[in-house]
Amino acid sequence: MAPSFSDIVEDARVSLRSLIEFGEGLFNPTVRLGVTGLSRAGKTVFITALVHGLLRGGRFPVFESLATGRIARAYLAPQPDDAVPRFAYESHVRTLIDERRWPSSTVDISELRLIIEYQRENAATRTLTLDLVDYPGEWLLDLPLLNKSYEEWSYESLALSRQGPREKLAKKWHAHLATLDPNAPEDEQATLKAAQLFTDYLRACRDERFAMSLLPPGRFLMPGNLAGSPALTFAPLDVPRDGAAPDGSLWAMMARRYEAYKDIVVRPFFRDHFSRLDRQIVLVDALAAFNAGPDALRDLEGALTGILDCFNVGRSSILSSLFHPRIDRVLFAATKADLLHRSSHDRLEAILQRMVELAIAKAEFLGADIDVVAMAAVRATREALVQQDRDRLPSILGTPEKGETSGGEIFDGDTEAATFPGDLPSDVDALFGGDGFRGLSATTAEKADYRFLKFRPPALTRENGEEPALPHIRLDRALQFLIGDRLK
Repeated sequence: MAPSFSDIVEDARVSLRSLIEFGEGLFNPTVRLGVTGLSRAGKTVFITALVHGLLRGGRFPVFESLATGRIARAYLAPQPDDAVPRFAYESHVRTLIDERRWPSSTVDISELRLIIEYQRENAATRTLTLDLVDYPGEWLLDLPLLNKSYEEWSYESLALSRQGPREKLAKKWHAHLATLDPNAPEDEQATLKAAQLFTDYLRACRDERFAMSLLPPGRFLMPGNLAGSPALTFAPLDVPRDGAAPDGSLWAMMARRYEAYKDIVVRPFFRDHFSRLDRQIVLVDALAAFNAGPDALRDLEGALTGILDCFNVGRSSILSSLFHPRIDRVLFAATKADLLHRSSHDRLEAILQRMVELAIAKAEFLGADIDVVAMAAVRATREALVQQDRDRLPSILGTPEKGETSGGEIFDGDTEAATFPGDLPSDVDALFGGDGFRGLSATTAEKADYRFLKFRPPALTRENGEEPALPHIRLDRALQFLIGDRLK
């Protein structure tokens, strides 16, 4: 699609803001780090653990500037953007440590500013301002809509809804869709019902039993103050992808509301938040997809490719910073590595690497630095060898959440238990099938029985009256990649 007048105006506004922020950055070096991921990937836990570790001086041996003592101190500063809610760091720390509960999921954008005072390698003292921007990954998957017409989006959404387990989940919506004539006059009630059934279908896809990841428009599942508005009251119609809607028709009504969604939701998110990011971490709950089966893993693979396509990646330069910012580092992080024995951590990392390898190749061609890591921002388990008959089996120990089940046992949420999570496949080529990258081998995946339990945060004790350090897996490696170069 050729850029519209509104797109040209939007681009000019982004460039002007970039120019202003570039000038400010000359005197106050700032990194705006975007933290996103699809539902339940652990965004809130990641930010909380990162900030807690820097404020407290956590155990981060791979994070060079902290491990060598060059970071003098870190402290929180007032919220920089008046129109953005502050990330509730203090509340989330209390929830994790005192209540041993996981914080609630991200449903809106929030931000937190952290000032890091450090000594450069040449002994000069400087400060780095780290702005952490937390936003739902579902919003990120809305960005491609800016380059799609309503007709293209409808065609793609319907095609996707007729694949795999989605077809059964979309049954009621498809039945209603069959009764609609796109060329009929506008009909508010038919539109409301279509939007509700379409939203129900998206919500069912997100259920952990299916763990689908490609679910735009993202605000349908987290509407906030837009609930019930026309901008969120539309749905795909079975129309030609290159067709044109008759005036006054149901089709024209749906298309108009789709464009309103882009104007009211997607463009402001791009302009005010996404286009201002310098670095990005994308958190991925690959284990939830393993639990749900091969269709969920294929869907996750497609979502990750779509996510990386959204980034205007490329190595930052003075010119690009002035006129169009580019994200020059993107980290994909497979979260909840603590649900596996350490022998599978590298395997989890290799699987995520394979899922995004084509998108990574494209980004690297444009000059961006991309990395992949398996990690747990807060480690809920520890490892042990458990005797079973004559064998000592590698296991993980932790407190399963109330209601979790294993081997017929239902856990009460207070009792620690040893579990045997099983090993992820070591042969990634076999897992992904003979074509090498285009999808998970259904035969291989269906032979495996993956069931990863959910655990409560760990029980921690204070040391000499000090707040305990949060245990983690490879959080320091993530920090080194994301901001280590800016602290030299």
